[in-house]
Amino acid sequence: MRHPGRAPSRNVRGEALQPCSTDPMTGFFRDGCCDTGPMDSGSHTVCAVMTAEFLAHSKYLGNDLSTPRPEFRFPGLKPGDRWCLCASRFLQAHEEGVAPDVHLEATHERALDVVPLAVLEAYAATTDG
Repeated sequence: MRHPGRAPSRNVRGEALQPCSTDPMTGFFRDGCCDTGPMDSGSHTVCAVMTAEFLAHSKYLGNDLSTPRPEFRFPGLKPGDRWCLCASRFLQAHEEGVAPDVHLEATHERALDVVPLAVLEAYAATTDG
């Protein structure tokens, strides 16, 4: 994603950051990319593929991603949807054995501030792109 006055964002591979999802529209900036900036205190940088197991676990922890919230233009997620997760939530899911697959080309390099590359690579989606 290009923002005026800023260099193009990079993914964890050091390449140009690719879109994560526009259906549903994801990202901290709701532009389809897992881009980040100073206002994104949660670091919504990991492009993950939702699973029923992860969504149930997230709901159990108090972060219900599956229920639609029209007042926030949030459709609710279902298994197979791509979504920009907070890096710390992804790491927690990894530690608890419920981490979803990740699209590395759409995962922002700032995710590496929280999640080691080896962990992200262990969950690399079989079809990146």
